[in-house]
Amino acid sequence: MTTNQTERANLLTRLHTKGEPLILFNVWDAGSARAVQEIGAKAIATGSWSVAAAQGYADGQELPFEMAVVNLKRIVASVDLPVTIDLEGGYGDSASELQESVTRVIKAGAVGINFEDQIVGGTGLYSLEGQRARIEAIREATEQTSISLFINARTDVFLKADPASHSEEHLEEAIRRATAYAEAGASGFFAPGLINAKYIERLCEASPLPVNILVMPDVPSSKQLAALGVARISYGAGPYRLVMETLKDAGRKALSMS
Repeated sequence: MTTNQTERANLLTRLHTKGEPLILFNVWDAGSARAVQEIGAKAIATGSWSVAAAQGYADGQELPFEMAVVNLKRIVASVDLPVTIDLEGGYGDSASELQESVTRVIKAGAVGINFEDQIVGGTGLYSLEGQRARIEAIREATEQTSISLFINARTDVFLKADPASHSEEHLEEAIRRATAYAEAGASGFFAPGLINAKYIERLCEASPLPVNILVMPDVPSSKQLAALGVARISYGAGPYRLVMETLKDAGRKALSMS
């Protein structure tokens, strides 16, 4: 770990300001990271779906962890910005496995992670207490380094349900989890799948952590999200899909000689 990495970690934390959201146009490799840096991004974030797809794997920790780490190292070496990696479920079940994973990504240069509460490869979510313990294990590992890792704790409470069915019960569960995850040492709270402006605003008001929202159909605009109190906006797999569609469109024209 270097002083430069420490500075990047501190910068990433400072960039999370309620009402002035950090925009993360997610990347998947060194080339896309460099391109996003060149357009004025303040930080670089990978998306697990995109990183896996770019290597021919499905999402859900199908990408071998060693490949994820090598890819992360290349991204970090290619940019001058803070880099946060989508670590999915941490590539482990036990506390020791989670701690090993997070220590590896810190050594590779990451200053932030996404860490989700869905059971990767299974069904449903970890219990609130179960996920709290998992976050505590990760935070304990970071304290053995000089890096104040930004742990963006993701809940899939909303993503696992049809948006039309989102209710007060879902919102209350998300707020409970935000509070518990904060107590466990999380730095931010990611609620992908949440699109209702009223619920987004209430989550931002109640959460002790800066709130991250995923851009998807029917989500309020970035300006509206800022007004609602959001501190971080992620584009997820959107950029990768956009680039692939552009590639296919250009390829079709070339192959048809049009």
